[in-house]
Amino acid sequence: MTDRISHWIDGKPFTGAAGRTGDVYDPATGEVRAKVDFAGPAEVDLAVAAAAAALPGWRGTSLAGRTRVLFAFRELLAARKHDLAKIITSEHGKVESDAAGEVARAIENVEYACGAAQLLKGGFTENASTGVDVYSIAQPLGVVGVISPFNFPAMVPLWFVPNALACGNTVVLKPSEKDPSAALFIAELLAEAGLPAGAFNVLHGDKAAVDGLLEHHDVKAISFVGSTPIARYVYETGTSHGKRVQALGGAKNHMVVLPDADLDLAADAAVSAGFGSAGERCMAVSVVVAVDPIGDELVAKITERMERLRVGDGRDPESEMGPLVTKAHHGRVSSYVDAGVGEGAELVVDGRGIEVDGAEGGFWLGPTLFDRVRPEMSVYTDEIFGPVLSVARAASFDDALNLVNANPYGNGTAVFTGDGGAARRFQNEVEVGMVGVNVPIPVPVGYYSFGGWKDSLFGDTHAYGPEGFHFFTRTKVVTSRWPDTSHAGVNLGFPKNT
Repeated sequence: MTDRISHWIDGKPFTGAAGRTGDVYDPATGEVRAKVDFAGPAEVDLAVAAAAAALPGWRGTSLAGRTRVLFAFRELLAARKHDLAKIITSEHGKVESDAAGEVARAIENVEYACGAAQLLKGGFTENASTGVDVYSIAQPLGVVGVISPFNFPAMVPLWFVPNALACGNTVVLKPSEKDPSAALFIAELLAEAGLPAGAFNVLHGDKAAVDGLLEHHDVKAISFVGSTPIARYVYETGTSHGKRVQALGGAKNHMVVLPDADLDLAADAAVSAGFGSAGERCMAVSVVVAVDPIGDELVAKITERMERLRVGDGRDPESEMGPLVTKAHHGRVSSYVDAGVGEGAELVVDGRGIEVDGAEGGFWLGPTLFDRVRPEMSVYTDEIFGPVLSVARAASFDDALNLVNANPYGNGTAVFTGDGGAARRFQNEVEVGMVGVNVPIPVPVGYYSFGGWKDSLFGDTHAYGPEGFHFFTRTKVVTSRWPDTSHAGVNLGFPKNT
């Protein structure tokens, strides 16, 4: 019997009346493990109405009260982290150690939001003018929407939700319909932690649910993570309806390896960052730029490591890389391998046709490596979002830097070198929002902010950290005078600071 995954509205599961559902697969077997309800306009209205009804009470809750809920949620999340990791693996397919790492990074962001009392302090100027004080206060926006992708079903929602709640907003989350159960697990823990009913709601579905949030009058802001075309659509649609929007898009992350680099370290990093989570990461390394003359040696070292990788069911502790999330996505990624061969890239390791014992129906694609990839090839230009790593050759540091800067994406990049001067020049001149120096996946810790440049970000505010608190609040400045009993009389002149 197939499970049914419902929405979460006003503090409890809610079975939608829209009559549409989607399939949720076990990626390791290809079997349908659940049906998930898809929201229509009625469900969107109900979820937003529940969030709007909860807003006055949650906004009026003291900072101490709001942070108590977040502290309790953090403890519950830490105690149940292994349960959440298993849910992620069962629906996404990533190995449990990777899922556990995702949950750990999610907990970092909850911990940062627990500091709301310090982070929401305003400024105060006493006696700015005679007897006049001026101060600023940060207030919540209202009901906010979060639209999250399939590749991090726990971490990405928790980039936004804890900060939004800490600031006094209420939230409607639309997770990916491909792996929706993590969002419900989070909803249950928030309720157990004491969050009032309606302050956090979950809507499942597709474009109808997304458009409903983007167009709803009572939704004041949207946070989104996904592909660049959809991020652009979300930004343009949301802002045209008067909303504040942060829309994080796709990536084509380059890892530049200079001739003086430790090639064993660089090869380890390339394989780890290229094939972790089967490449389904917006911060995955997808292009290694080998600066002459080390290309052949580096490709050999990467190949050696790839051939030892163990691909299998993410629930098997021996597995290092799991399947892709759906059959459709498997077909899309495989088509890029076909295209790379057709365009003349050198296929060094072919992951097509891989078989996993006892799981013949799974969505398997093994680690794949192309060498001598040119910028006009589709394996270079497009975000593949799978276990396909390309090696491009560059004649010099300047050529490598120019290659990275010419790319329309600007999410993450890395440079591997033993030369501090080269590293400093790279970090200063590269046109990318997150930079690693001998670090292949430079995802900032929870008290910095995450986000790229160029076509990797629409809007001017990055995710989580200080910018996250800025996004979920608006500043009000108050100018205050409390006169004494002696009155100065009427004065129609323009007020002067004296």
